[in-house]
Amino acid sequence: MIDTTKQSSLLNNLEAVSRKRYEIAHHLGNLAEILSQAEREGEQTSGKLALEADIEDLSLASQNLRKGVFRILVLGDLKRGKSTLINALIGEKLLPSDVNPCTAILTILRYGINKKVTVYFKGDKQPEELEFKDFKRQYTIDPTESKRFEEEHHLAFPDVDHAVIEYPLPLLEKGVEIVDSPGLNDTEARNQLSLSYINNCHAILFVFRAIQPFTLEERRYLENYIKERGLTVFFLINAWDEIQKEILDADDTEHLENAEEKIRQVFKTNLTEYCQYNGYDLYDERVFELSSLNALRQQIKSSDASLEGTGFPEFTNALNRFLTQERAIAEFRQARTLARQTYNHVHEAVERRIPLLGEDINELKKRINSVEPEFKKLAEIRDQFQKEIQTTRNDKSKSIANSLHTYIISLGDNFANDFVRYQPDLGFLDFLSQDKREQFNMAFKQAFERYINEKMAAWEKTAEKEIKEAFSQLAQSASNYGGMYSQVTNVITEKLTQQTINSKISLDYEENSPKWASWAAGFLALASGNVAGVILAGAGFDWKNILVNYLGVIGVSSFLLLLSGGLLASVGIWAIPLLGLGVGAVQVEQARKDFMKVIQKEFIKYLPQVANEQQETMYEIVNKCFDSYEAEILKQINNDIDARKSELDNLLQQKESQEINREKEVERLHKLDNSALSEKQNIESIYENLLSSSV
Repeated sequence: MIDTTKQSSLLNNLEAVSRKRYEIAHHLGNLAEILSQAEREGEQTSGKLALEADIEDLSLASQNLRKGVFRILVLGDLKRGKSTLINALIGEKLLPSDVNPCTAILTILRYGINKKVTVYFKGDKQPEELEFKDFKRQYTIDPTESKRFEEEHHLAFPDVDHAVIEYPLPLLEKGVEIVDSPGLNDTEARNQLSLSYINNCHAILFVFRAIQPFTLEERRYLENYIKERGLTVFFLINAWDEIQKEILDADDTEHLENAEEKIRQVFKTNLTEYCQYNGYDLYDERVFELSSLNALRQQIKSSDASLEGTGFPEFTNALNRFLTQERAIAEFRQARTLARQTYNHVHEAVERRIPLLGEDINELKKRINSVEPEFKKLAEIRDQFQKEIQTTRNDKSKSIANSLHTYIISLGDNFANDFVRYQPDLGFLDFLSQDKREQFNMAFKQAFERYINEKMAAWEKTAEKEIKEAFSQLAQSASNYGGMYSQVTNVITEKLTQQTINSKISLDYEENSPKWASWAAGFLALASGNVAGVILAGAGFDWKNILVNYLGVIGVSSFLLLLSGGLLASVGIWAIPLLGLGVGAVQVEQARKDFMKVIQKEFIKYLPQVANEQQETMYEIVNKCFDSYEAEILKQINNDIDARKSELDNLLQQKESQEINREKEVERLHKLDNSALSEKQNIESIYENLLSSSV
């Protein structure tokens, strides 16, 4: 028997993580308030320590932690039991499982005190709030009808962007957000489910059905949107219990085991390549055989059901480990890094200020003037790093844009052969008849779009890899420049205080580097306001979202414009009868070949135009990725330099305007230091507790 207490472990651990998240958020907020209070007091005493940027970062991090969620995206084709699986996961029949209300609508399930649904529309149309029953009635669509919409290349609800369901469920209350996606449709996937949304989810549940093992559509989707993108994906083989219903004698144990093993091997053969990470095979930790309907039935009868034999205990334990250990540790580590760096900044500012309190104005001015060369060196380090970013940007923008141009042109070389596996299923003989021409037109367009999607997806991976490598190199450079920067700031402190700084020997670069360098090296995500995990590509901002928002449509938009505005118009469905061929088998096959030759010829004719347009656009997009990075780097370095200067100017202004009570000021500054240290230690304690307990 399975220990029934394990079934509640996910909820219990999520609750524990949620409490720790709020505790850390509380201490970050306290630290921000301590610094704010110190700055207000400083205006009346020895001057502010220029801690504004620290206060802003702490406040932002605290806010993000308080509203932080674990976002789980559910993917899968129609009739895979996604709704039943979600119902089993949340422990309640929330989504109807006989039909799929999310066939054409991206639906987000999140916690709310009151049950309600809000539908968000494209364009300027205002959101619509609905009763739950009304949402089911208005936006439910039968899978058969949904498939028809897909085949006709139409959306069931073309004006709807997404829906949000708020519901008072325990799992959602613990900070989990579940995103139920439309059924897989490779030709509409980029419009319905952008890669940027996939990247912003913490885990993906990719749902299969045991008796429909691994279709071509599923493989295409995995290849185009999942493989080699660094995503955490759990592959769920749903309705495993249905295998028994498919065999002749349901009580024949040996026959059932053989049938299950055959299906198991099919999935293992097809999924193993998607479960590799840094040389490790994670198949057993990422692939699970589930009986969602049985699990749901058990939970409806009893909330304490063991779910034995449904696969859910094993799956939820794996999901538990990922969400409450791997993700939580990464999330809290950044909060700890921020707290440490903030305290270091405060401590160093206090240590600089105290020795200068007793100096007269002339001596203070002299010391401030003495560090002017060092401030110039800080600016030089900034300029050097900026120049490297710009050089990298120029090189990568040019090489990636040229790569796209070359790739698009090359599509024409083997188009006829490459396109064979995308050709419509309808017999070519039917296309020659008058009443089948429109059907051919649509079928060919869908096949062409699928072809372009897959071709562009293949190129995108090479582009992403090149950009990732570039940002990884910049991350290393940021570490190097950060080390140089710290050496100069140490000299500034030594000149000002007339005291030698004992260099810290520490392997923890996160703690001892300038904050801007930690951000650039990928240890913090202050710019985006996302203190929620490991940053992509070693850079402290999500360059992928800038890139994929463009790549999400590049593969379709321009080529479809070419198709509708030029390619088919030039070749013309109406030109087929003019081929002058008979209708025998040999003639039909020859007609097909001749048709593809004409298509290929026209395709090649339009490719240079598309290649030139996309080359220019891609150059601008890659530029934008690096420009955003550069702008944030400059902002943070300039803020740091200005803060260091302001710290000295504030002290000088106060000395010129009033007499400073040195004894009371030293006491105040020590109190600030101790209070900041206490909050930092509180955050470190929570983090260390998480590591030791592993929740």
